[in-house]
Amino acid sequence: MLHSMTGFARQSVESKIGTLSWELRAVNHRYLEVQFRLPEELRPKEQAFRKQVGSVLKRGKVDCALHFQRAFNQQSDLQLDTKLVRLIGARLTEIADHLPEVGPVNPVDILRWPGVVADSEVDTEPLFDTASELLDQALSAMAAMRGSEGERIAAMLESRCADIAGLATGVEARLPEVLEAARTRQRERIDKLDIQADPGRLEVELALIAQKLDVAEEIDRLKSHITEIREILGSEEPVGRRLDFLMQELNREANTLGSKSADTDTTRAAVELKVLIEQMREQIQNVE
Repeated sequence: MLHSMTGFARQSVESKIGTLSWELRAVNHRYLEVQFRLPEELRPKEQAFRKQVGSVLKRGKVDCALHFQRAFNQQSDLQLDTKLVRLIGARLTEIADHLPEVGPVNPVDILRWPGVVADSEVDTEPLFDTASELLDQALSAMAAMRGSEGERIAAMLESRCADIAGLATGVEARLPEVLEAARTRQRERIDKLDIQADPGRLEVELALIAQKLDVAEEIDRLKSHITEIREILGSEEPVGRRLDFLMQELNREANTLGSKSADTDTTRAAVELKVLIEQMREQIQNVE
């Protein structure tokens, strides 16, 4: 089953400690690159979170943001640093002596002063356990979304494989006719020259021409690559790089087919092959 590298997921949970929410975004990337934005309390746990992501996702650039809003506790929150408050008050009194025209300071402004309100410590282990479980849920949601997109891509690739196989079969069916037409044209050219050609030498030349125009090997390789692609589409492993390599091989065979073409139908088939292969390649860039 194919998986897209593009995905999004958001999961939230409320607990006694506060509200946690993960937001995951993934886009195409050659390898797996994970970036985290974590609250200060959970920065030491980044490596553990990274391992979780790597166990589910294999390729893609993934942005993981964890938001934490602490629950208010009347018994433990809003603990004032009274020494700092007294010090600030003393300094404000001194300033007021020098600037009597300045009005009184709003106490709320004092509360906003860094360090005046001391946050109570949070037990990071229960917080980490909750965040880890929530991350698993977010990763599952993202994997489901990427899998759904992968199914759409797989259906498109299968459709293009059928089209390529049909073109290859058509070229193969016409190959004897094309080779015979090339031999006939060569004989007609010699007849117009009004010379007596050596029959043995003529047959050798005709055989060489037929060999240069013979695309049976290219057709066989095209069919072989299509068979391999179809087998890969059913794999449970990440296959994006393998499919990308096969697109290069298909394109190589299409180019050779075009260069060997001896009639307009074969040339047209080679062009159509390249269009189909390019359509597949664009989709495969998004496959994990």
